Amino acid sequence: MTTDLSRSTEIQPDPRLEKRTRRRFSAAEKLRLVTEAEALPHGDKGAWLRRNGLYAAQLSAWRKQHAGHGLEGLQPQSPGRKAADPRDRQIAHLQRDNARLHRRAEVAEQLVELQKKVFQLVESAQHETRS
Repeated sequence: MTTDLSRSTEIQPDPRLEKRTRRRFSAAEKLRLVTEAEALPHGDKGAWLRRNGLYAAQLSAWRKQHAGHGLEGLQPQSPGRKAADPRDRQIAHLQRDNARLHRRAEVAEQLVELQKKVFQLVESAQHETRS
């Protein structure tokens, strides 16, 4: 009997609400919204943002993108990091290798200088013992 009661009180979720997706705006929509917002009188932007379901930060970012890069700046971009170019990885590896080799070369040069000084000291000590 409890199984009949539990089945009747189960809540069936609305499939439309199950998966929410992020809103995406085309460049033309972004430009239209930015120009619309700029045309509003002072004090009406808050209500306009709420009506359109936007945040002031979105509008500000779009305004900066448009000012910096024109209509191309408003184009939708794929989220996340950009894929690393294998050439960039190779360049970074070669730069690290180059720096390591430069350090080894400096150490080798310092060792050669040290050997020269030791040799000069040994020669001068031998020269003094002969005199």
